[in-house]
Amino acid sequence: MIEDELRAAFARHETLAPEAAPVRVAIDRTALRRRRRRFRLRLGGTALALIVAALVGVPAFTPDRPPTVPLLSESVPPEPTGALNVLLLGLDAARPADARRADSILLLHVPADRSRPYLVSLPRDLVTSIPGHGKDKLNMSFFYGLGTGRADLTSGYDLTRRVVSELTGVRIDAGAVLTYRAVRELTDAVGGVPVCLPSRVQSHHTRRVYPAGCQQLDGVAAADLLRQRYGLPEGGLDRDRNAQRYAAGLLRRVGERGMLTNPALLSQLLARLGPDMVADTGGTSLLALLSAAAQGVGRAPVALELPVRYIDKAPYLELDPRLAPGFLTALRDDRLRAWTAAHPDRLTKLG
Repeated sequence: MIEDELRAAFARHETLAPEAAPVRVAIDRTALRRRRRRFRLRLGGTALALIVAALVGVPAFTPDRPPTVPLLSESVPPEPTGALNVLLLGLDAARPADARRADSILLLHVPADRSRPYLVSLPRDLVTSIPGHGKDKLNMSFFYGLGTGRADLTSGYDLTRRVVSELTGVRIDAGAVLTYRAVRELTDAVGGVPVCLPSRVQSHHTRRVYPAGCQQLDGVAAADLLRQRYGLPEGGLDRDRNAQRYAAGLLRRVGERGMLTNPALLSQLLARLGPDMVADTGGTSLLALLSAAAQGVGRAPVALELPVRYIDKAPYLELDPRLAPGFLTALRDDRLRAWTAAHPDRLTKLG
């Protein structure tokens, strides 16, 4: 009886149901839009990773934080109009799970006029104030942020970002946690990176020798070189300078291969490096950051370091009381071009 009533009810309402074909087409169209949106999101993340890597020379993003704002939208968002400051942390391990300290701390400054990017290295051994932990080396801010138990890269990044912002007086607009592991992949993906060294470097880890002068590095060699500080005259400071030299070569290779404007090459890079390519974009959309940063990609970066001096003896450092105040004022006021013109001896020689 119940079955008969149900059949009769379905028969009465059958004429009210829409045709299946149009509904199926609409469902397929919606699914396709979502797949394309997901692909654009991942591709956009890779493009920003590649741009920032090309500018700063540390070519891998390791996310530990899901985006808190929409990264891409159907329409192009407005670009940031002022200067941009991007914080990049190079971990002291190949895998995020093994990370304890951020031994490479780099601040990418993109001026408001987008004339050319400035790569500012912040020494790992700089003694500074770390909230809740008194005075310690800058690289320990990541360690304190990690806490105990499972490594929380987000917390490590957040505390380091706060320390760097208070130290420099600038707002950090975006950032990323970086590892050495993907250096090999990205270097090989662009066909090797030319690096010009002012003096001979012998690897403390592999005993490989990198002669003075210009040379082409594959992925293994690049990762090895970027780790070196033992045996260098100024230790970690010289390692930061070599990272800047690698940056110049990577930027050159990326420009030569047109990777930023070729979706096919970007998708290949995405597959090679993996899907985990999310940067901390703060309150700015990823597409807006990408568009703003891309304007300076065609120009060689200016590499310099926060002015510091040794405390009694190496390796501990403090801000140089003669040069650091003026440098930090220029950074905050977006006047690094004038400061570098007045202090050409403070620039890292890239070629």
